[in-house]
Amino acid sequence: MRPRPGEVLHFSEDPTIGTFVPHVAGTARQPEAYVWAVDGDRAPDYWFPRQCPRAMAWCVPGTSAADRARVLGPGGGERVHVIEYDWLERLRTVELYAYRLPAAPFRPFGGPVPHAVVATRPVDPLGPPEPVGDLLRLHRDAGIQLRVLDNLWGFWNDVITSTLGFSGIRLRNAKPDAGPGSGTAAGPWPAAGTAPPVRTRRRLTPPR
Repeated sequence: MRPRPGEVLHFSEDPTIGTFVPHVAGTARQPEAYVWAVDGDRAPDYWFPRQCPRAMAWCVPGTSAADRARVLGPGGGERVHVIEYDWLERLRTVELYAYRLPAAPFRPFGGPVPHAVVATRPVDPLGPPEPVGDLLRLHRDAGIQLRVLDNLWGFWNDVITSTLGFSGIRLRNAKPDAGPGSGTAAGPWPAAGTAPPVRTRRRLTPPR
């Protein structure tokens, strides 16, 4: 499920939206009101239930062979998406919809490489919302590895120091990092069992 030329997409579990009105999202770091959407490159970031925490990584120019082999693994393709087991059934059963919106009112948002597009005026969809369908099949058909772990933080703490591009969304909904000895890497927060900070760094280029 990707936009056609001249379109951007908004993914939602609500099939009744008539007009998209600019608003300040609950997770926003800026005060401006926007209508949010994504282009074709960022669309796979949203092939999930809205509240599902996910960590994603992909190859970029400059990704080392060692990092590719370690993170993606043999036969792992160019990209991996990671969720927790607690969200697998929701991924299988969620009814997700894609709204096709005209691209003209939108501008890129985020830097140094944009991760979304935004509009500052109301936007009407180009048609009724389209059911996205089977999210597992969508990943398979796109050649994206979908990995299921008990806890995201070991993967996330590792990938953010790698030479791969990465993105984390809704990480505040992930299980707390269980710390050393749990099979996941410990984070820089004070006590095991406490909720880790929300880290949604995005990078499409390798570190210098």
